[in-house]
Amino acid sequence: MHNEQGRVFREAWIAGVKAYYPGEPKPGYVAPWDETPEWERQAAAAVYDQVADFIKISDGNTAELTREQKGRFVALCWIAQIHKHIENPKSSYVADWADLPDWQRETDSDIFEAVERVV
Repeated sequence: MHNEQGRVFREAWIAGVKAYYPGEPKPGYVAPWDETPEWERQAAAAVYDQVADFIKISDGNTAELTREQKGRFVALCWIAQIHKHIENPKSSYVADWADLPDWQRETDSDIFEAVERVV
């Protein structure tokens, strides 16, 4: 089941990158699930679980959040996973919301909404 949750996250990420990324994205950004590194699959599943738990304990009232609030939640959960899996990550890997490019903000918001649809 954990694999399927991670796949939902990854598929929403890839769809967002394809929709919002300016120009040609790096191959790793759109690599399919089976070609995604193991740590990244674990991180994707963990963030999916965090978003799903947040939706459940809020009794679905996360629908009232703005897209930005939803995206911020995903971004913050992802930053924690980066710190868990990567020692001394590049600053761009752990950038705060205000420092993320627009395409990444939109993608993070889409990820939250993809989890909402499943939950």
